[in-house]
Amino acid sequence: MTVDDRFGEDLQRTRRQRFLSGHQSEIVTDPVTDWATDFSHVDPEWAADPYPIQDELRRSCPIAHTDRFGGAWLPTRYEDVAAIAYDTEHFTSRAIIVSNMRPPADLAPAGGAPPISSDPPFHHDARKLLLPAFTKNAVARQEPGTRAYCHALIDAFDGRDVVDAAREYAKQIPTRVIADLLGFPQQDSEKFGAFVENTLEDVNAPAEVRLRRLTRLSEYLLEQIHDHIAHPRDDLTTHLLDAELHGRRLEPGHVLGTINLLLIAGIDTTWSAIGASLWHLAKTPADRERLVAEPELLPTAMEEFLRAYAPVTMARLVKQDMHWNGVDMKADDWVLLPFPAANRDPAQFDRAGEVVIDREVNRHAAFGLGIHRCVGSHLARMELRVALEVWLERIPSFTLADPGAVTWAPGQVRGPRTLPLRIAR
Repeated sequence: MTVDDRFGEDLQRTRRQRFLSGHQSEIVTDPVTDWATDFSHVDPEWAADPYPIQDELRRSCPIAHTDRFGGAWLPTRYEDVAAIAYDTEHFTSRAIIVSNMRPPADLAPAGGAPPISSDPPFHHDARKLLLPAFTKNAVARQEPGTRAYCHALIDAFDGRDVVDAAREYAKQIPTRVIADLLGFPQQDSEKFGAFVENTLEDVNAPAEVRLRRLTRLSEYLLEQIHDHIAHPRDDLTTHLLDAELHGRRLEPGHVLGTINLLLIAGIDTTWSAIGASLWHLAKTPADRERLVAEPELLPTAMEEFLRAYAPVTMARLVKQDMHWNGVDMKADDWVLLPFPAANRDPAQFDRAGEVVIDREVNRHAAFGLGIHRCVGSHLARMELRVALEVWLERIPSFTLADPGAVTWAPGQVRGPRTLPLRIAR
């Protein structure tokens, strides 16, 4: 069988059958009235400002529950989030996006998006395949192009007084970087944004609707894979097509799932982190002015932005019925891992609810905890640092044009989706 033969219609058919064979739960979209017993991470109130909700739950009900999504748990203390993240014996990673369906157990050990959907021991080797692309040296080679692109984006503002920094700047930077990494066409960037939003935000859509949207993504990725098979080049897609695991070429579903992961996670997390940092600086002139005056403080401030506005909430599934830290969890219950809540736990951080841009000790969990800690953290840090350096160099004075017009993404990756900023000339 040739490499090309491995990526035929049967792959799409198999993925469709597996998707529809998973357990599907009743869709509930009513507004939340009690966050301790009926939370929803896609509720508009949570998307707009989850921190007061998390703080209250941490005090009164540190492990909340909901019957939505077929049953889910929400720990809010750092120690609980960390304990679950490190516990691969009782919690599986085979599904990491909470929705109204659970994929069948036969997706193990790889899961649908390895390595993030993989359990040990498969996870270790699947993750190892990606490490060379995300070393500090590999990331450093991306920096000049990223910096030039940030300048080009600001040039494109063309003297306007108000720009949407989320759509016109924050979103565009990781889109370009990930497209380059995977060897995908830059002109497809608008498709990438749609793929991200469909995957992470529309979790309450019916199964057939989600399948239709996810199929569009898979079809696009298969087109890119076939193009790489026909025209190999020096990028991560070709690397995955040529890679071997345990003496065999990667299964087609493994290649497709990993590329899916890199495209979705690599764009939305950094898009959100850049946007949240600019939002904070726009509404906090003292911090903005200090960073303009002391640019050497930016790496420290950046880590604080990651702590305070951590974009990612991950998820696990409970492996079997058990009593855990005072609650009775059932097999296949979802467990959300809100790293943003862990990062604001006063038991773990002094002045946890404040943004302290010169915080010296900052062991935050923005990139996750445990075996699934973000493999692309060096890349994300580079993009965030360069994006902020260039912005503050070119646009040292800016404010929120309309605070009420700022919108935030619902779901497990939270960041500004619209961010109108007024530029002082």
